[in-house]
Amino acid sequence: MVLLVDDQAMIGEAVRRNLADQDNIDFHFCADPQEAIAQAMQIRPTVILQDLVMPGVDGLTLVREYRANPVTCDIPIIVLSTKDDSGVKSAAFAAGANDYLVKLPDPIELIARIRYHSRSYQTLLQRDEAYRALRESQQRLLDTNLMLQRLMNADGLTGLSNRRHFDEYLSMEWLRAQRDQTQMSLLFIDVDYFKSYNDDLGHLAGDDLLRQLAVSMRESCTRPADMPARYGGDEFVMLLPGTPSGGARVVAEKIREAMLARRIEHNFPTRGSIITLSIGGATLTPMPGESSSLLIQLADQGLYCAKNQGRNRVKMLERPVSAA
Repeated sequence: MVLLVDDQAMIGEAVRRNLADQDNIDFHFCADPQEAIAQAMQIRPTVILQDLVMPGVDGLTLVREYRANPVTCDIPIIVLSTKDDSGVKSAAFAAGANDYLVKLPDPIELIARIRYHSRSYQTLLQRDEAYRALRESQQRLLDTNLMLQRLMNADGLTGLSNRRHFDEYLSMEWLRAQRDQTQMSLLFIDVDYFKSYNDDLGHLAGDDLLRQLAVSMRESCTRPADMPARYGGDEFVMLLPGTPSGGARVVAEKIREAMLARRIEHNFPTRGSIITLSIGGATLTPMPGESSSLLIQLADQGLYCAKNQGRNRVKMLERPVSAA
């Protein structure tokens, strides 16, 4: 695809005749330099033959405009000039031209230059297309791997993190808190009388209840670092890195009150009851050599205390003074 930009029709006709018997060369002629950029953008030539001296627009200015336009910036440009002058040639190449011919050039040389630059440009386009296809393929693979990773890390019923992902995240954050000597909190969340609810209304209703609890937990997360997870059965956890006991209690109360606000009816312990939560929590600054199991044990003790003290409440524990 060749575009000749020249204000002289006789030059356009001469070039057309030189290329007429050539296979696979499509010739276009633009006599108005003001339309050159628009026509180049429309037909997307593989070579531009650009005259230097034209009324109203300097040929070198057009060369610079081709190079500044993202659509035409890489198209090879062969400058046509009446002068075989080293200074003019230098200016043309400095403006962005790829080649320089004195018009009218020998047809054999013109055709050879056109084919050479066209092949180079088409190779560039094919390379760029291959790179784009490779990048798209890599992105699709990355997206697929991320989706698989999310599926591996997610609980199938609630969409929260599963036990395996929670354990990995707890280990990572525990080491970080141990190194930086920062606090971290853990909440254990349990549905009061869940077994009775399941027995009374069936497993489908029980599953829906757990999904609603998961929604309440997600809505109560205040930071990207907070992790809600399903620990097992009707027991859920919320890991709160960098959070003191008071902040953890606020989050726990938000979750408990959010479930109360749903007013999910339950006929146990008395008819007309609604679903409530018992939440136990613990806050620690990990000491050197300590295991994250200590935080789990304390939070579990807090949950036991919350249930033992009447359920539907939050009980926070911290490190015993003797252990410190």
